[in-house]
Amino acid sequence: MEQVEVKCGKLTISNNNPFTLIAGPCQLENENHAIDVAKKLKEITDKLSIGLIYKTSFDKANRTSLKGKRGAGLEKSLPVFDKIRKDLGIPVLTDIHNVEQCALVSKHVDVLQIPAFLCRQTDLLIAAAKTGKVINVKKGQFISPDEMKHVVHKLGESGCEDVMLTERGTFFGYNRLVNDFIGLGDLMEIGPPVFFDVTHSTQLPGGGTNQTAGRPDRAALLARAATAAGVPALFLECHPDPINAASDASTMQRLDDMEEIIRSCASISQIASNTVMP
Repeated sequence: MEQVEVKCGKLTISNNNPFTLIAGPCQLENENHAIDVAKKLKEITDKLSIGLIYKTSFDKANRTSLKGKRGAGLEKSLPVFDKIRKDLGIPVLTDIHNVEQCALVSKHVDVLQIPAFLCRQTDLLIAAAKTGKVINVKKGQFISPDEMKHVVHKLGESGCEDVMLTERGTFFGYNRLVNDFIGLGDLMEIGPPVFFDVTHSTQLPGGGTNQTAGRPDRAALLARAATAAGVPALFLECHPDPINAASDASTMQRLDDMEEIIRSCASISQIASNTVMP
């Protein structure tokens, strides 16, 4: 199938284009924290000439426990999204969870993300498509890569021309996710740009007490493997102090470790074009 190019701000993203990164903390904790992380990621990606989309969530609606922190909420988050876009010139991505959020949130971000557990929710897909924004859909842990073509068709038939897909692992027994690299190739053949969600792929869903457990030590390995397999874009959550992060503390990468991971993956990605990293 013909590979699709997606325009996001100044970025052009496709399965045939140079390396692109979606990165940021799992949830928006406060304005200063969000701005600081965004600035550090911009510094790294500018140095390496890599496209960056900043990711953070105003609400995390699928916490393991009722005690889990949900996020700063819409009212506090939307002005922060505006500031990152205006002051730093970085496209912003955030999750939406219901139809009512789509039109409102779309005015403040560049990419609307459909969470994995909601990837087949037709009404949500239609409402997101009608905003005219780029839509990134996380592949559900419960469906095959090939089934994502139905999601792409729903969005296309609802008027969305800019679709991206993100692989984040598939359920394997209890409390385990696995990454099917043959299936990853199938996902890329659907057409839209494919991101590989490194950090969520290291999760052990339901494996912790009151929060999801994970194997963050395997993130760099997965990132390099996915890039070597031909995935041109990565999704990496990061935090200055992961152990004290409001959510996904067990899988997020240390912000200070991001440059090494990104540099190595970008170098792998660029081997085919015989270019050298700055």
